[in-house]
Amino acid sequence: MAGQPETTIFTTMTALAESTGAINLGQGFPDEDGPTVVIDAAVDALRSGHNQYAPLPGIPALRQAIARHQQRRYGIELDPDTQVQVTFGATEALASALLALVQPGDEVAMLDPSYDSYAAVVALAGGVPRPIPLAPPDWRVEPDAVAAAVSDRTRVLLVNSPHNPTGRVLDAGELDTLADACRRHDVIALTDEVYEHLIYDGNHIPIATRDAMWERTITVSSIGKTHSFTGWKIGWASGPAELVAAVRGVKQFLTFAGGTPLQHAAAVALDEAGEDAEKLAASLAQKRDLLADGLNAAGFDVLDTSGTYFLTADPRPLGFDDAVALCERLPVEAGVVAIPLSAFTAEPADRVRPLVRFAFCKKR
Repeated sequence: MAGQPETTIFTTMTALAESTGAINLGQGFPDEDGPTVVIDAAVDALRSGHNQYAPLPGIPALRQAIARHQQRRYGIELDPDTQVQVTFGATEALASALLALVQPGDEVAMLDPSYDSYAAVVALAGGVPRPIPLAPPDWRVEPDAVAAAVSDRTRVLLVNSPHNPTGRVLDAGELDTLADACRRHDVIALTDEVYEHLIYDGNHIPIATRDAMWERTITVSSIGKTHSFTGWKIGWASGPAELVAAVRGVKQFLTFAGGTPLQHAAAVALDEAGEDAEKLAASLAQKRDLLADGLNAAGFDVLDTSGTYFLTADPRPLGFDDAVALCERLPVEAGVVAIPLSAFTAEPADRVRPLVRFAFCKKR
């Protein structure tokens, strides 16, 4: 029917996995649960009567735990009452921020390729996406690409590091290039940091910690990736009170508040399960290497990945230059589902058209 949204590649490929019985290395969700102490905390919260609406900003215990996490990890001081907003996953935080800040015709610069919800929400807000192309195999943020995408018409710069789908972890120089563009053109940075703890090479640096960036940055994260509870959808936005208030103003009309027992458990995850997050990252690094070795042995060229759940492979040495066609064949002929990287860019160019993304957050 005209006007209906298209089915996403993730829905299509997951359905193909179910119909063929293939292993789903397409969608980025783990097939093992997170720490028992966090699950027990959720059960305790359910049985203790925490089953009604949470306060709009989120329960105090979780907001306080988020503030402690940011101070402990990055030296960022937050007022949990005015500078933290709990959301239904990071996606709602990002959507609320974009709908709050972007007016029709405003430009939004974003790394390209990018997570598929970004462009969709920019469109809902009436914004105009401006890609900052990243080129394989290094996927670096180049100053010329930033200069071409960010101008006085830009309202928001949407940053994702560690980066989905490429696995790139932006370094200090790249972040400073982006920060400089924000300062020169009075742009708000909206940064998606859900993979902040899943890093195998290098270090995560929040853009909010760069010079004169705190006052113009909304930082988004969640417990879904860090603790393997993607189905809980407990995320948050943090930053200056006036920007968080803008996020809150939109969020109240999307879902208001909920997931109350899971918010209580998320506070436990942030305060008590730090070692579990480190163990998860170490385990994922081993799985990354296992998958990379297997794909190399099968004849793929495998690109480096420094973070996230994902690695990218180039099948051209095997004679395939169309990732979409290959991903349609893999479930049937090889019993594996993957995602073409072109699903993450509005205008698939030759730089990404052949490439395939695999998720390694699965059992060995």
